[in-house]
Amino acid sequence: MKSISFNLLNESHGARLGKITTPRGVIDTPAFMPVGTAGTVKAMYIDQVKSCGSQIILGNTYHLMLRPGVERIKQAGGLHNFMNCPMPILTDSGGFQVMSLSKISKVSEDGVEFSSHIDGKKFFLTPEESIQVQLDLNSDIVMVFDECPKYSSEKNLIKKSMDLSLRWAERCKKKFGKQESKWLFGITQGGIFPDLRKECLKKLIDIGFDGYALGGLAVGENQSEMFDAVDAVKDIVPKDKPHYLMGVGMPQDILGAVKRGIDMFDCVLPTRSGRTGLAFTWNGKINIRNAKYAKDEDPLDKSIDCPASNLYSKNYLNHLVNSNEILGSMLLTWHNIAFYQDLMKKIRSAIKENKFDAFYKKHFELFNEAN
Repeated sequence: MKSISFNLLNESHGARLGKITTPRGVIDTPAFMPVGTAGTVKAMYIDQVKSCGSQIILGNTYHLMLRPGVERIKQAGGLHNFMNCPMPILTDSGGFQVMSLSKISKVSEDGVEFSSHIDGKKFFLTPEESIQVQLDLNSDIVMVFDECPKYSSEKNLIKKSMDLSLRWAERCKKKFGKQESKWLFGITQGGIFPDLRKECLKKLIDIGFDGYALGGLAVGENQSEMFDAVDAVKDIVPKDKPHYLMGVGMPQDILGAVKRGIDMFDCVLPTRSGRTGLAFTWNGKINIRNAKYAKDEDPLDKSIDCPASNLYSKNYLNHLVNSNEILGSMLLTWHNIAFYQDLMKKIRSAIKENKFDAFYKKHFELFNEAN
């Protein structure tokens, strides 16, 4: 019997409240996973990430296998030990990064040949190797290796890519084998085509996975196209398994996806935005670089229980960011992660109280207009 499980606790207007239990801790869903791409959530201590309410983070196979290398992390006892992270970790398989970051990539039935974006060194990554790397990293949730195509309206190209990803998914399942304390998630592809999304998910269900993700989104499609892709599968994805929307996103996108039954999210947006002077608040985004904040003594958001949110004035943050002080990036990133976790906490509370529809109506348009 697996020592990792998912329980669905309540549903409210399409939204789901759940709990994932792992040997390394509980994850309340809907959950947002801060991205710790290369063994660090950029500009944050792990203690800060956890203090914001984060219960799981994401690491990336592609980046970690290039630097510092899997063997080095394996010798340290796995990624948790290496980065001093007591929380569960989900690792992305590297498929998206191989397609988007590598200088040259060549896809074949066996896998992908690519050149490192760091030094040009050549690698060949197969579905089996991606799974082995993730097992060596000792992550708690492992993702299948898939081909993540660019946004395209050419259905034949998307179908060909999807079929390859399905064949790779079978190979990943075989390589993963039986793991008592880990999960393997399948990833649905199919671009913006609802019929392909349904076909892909049904075939993944036949293979059998511990959770089901939607990949290949947030790659150029508009919000309605993304929601259409989620709508296509929301009624056939197994209710007793976690549903994960990869690489999303904006607060309003998260709200819309939660309404469609999504349980898990990850995105670089809060951390990357923090490093460029952008803060997310309950009143919309703030570009702290703007001159108007040089005389603003109010904090970013008094309502959020985080020192970065309520102890430092916009005046001071404006100075830090415009002076390229490291502390500016650190404080804004800390605040952004705190905001995202505050958003998820309020979403969970609304679902628990069967008030999600009212919460959604209050905030969805506000976030859309403000952003």
